[in-house]
Amino acid sequence: MKIDDVLRTAKDAMAVERVYAEPIERDGTTLIGVAAVSGGGGGGGSETNGEGGSGAGFGLGAKPVGAFVIRDGNVRWQPAVDVNRLIGVVGAVVLAALIVGVRFVGRR
Repeated sequence: MKIDDVLRTAKDAMAVERVYAEPIERDGTTLIGVAAVSGGGGGGGSETNGEGGSGAGFGLGAKPVGAFVIRDGNVRWQPAVDVNRLIGVVGAVVLAALIVGVRFVGRR
């Protein structure tokens, strides 16, 4: 794959359609899902003794962040809850509190 092809594919992948989903309408309520999209890429080439080579790559990641809810002409943002991240943060806070508590009791 040529570098131009990778760049074209990356540009297509990072389009707004990847961030905002197609609207879904049910019972007078419209939902538009939203995702955080990130990507990165790289490429290179070399020539040694008349032999050349090149390569390129691209990675793309997406994570849901919420949805716009449209009902009766009012728009409301409904954030998505990342349960795994929430559990990780709560666990880190509890662990830090335990460490501080043990150190505090140990000094008495």
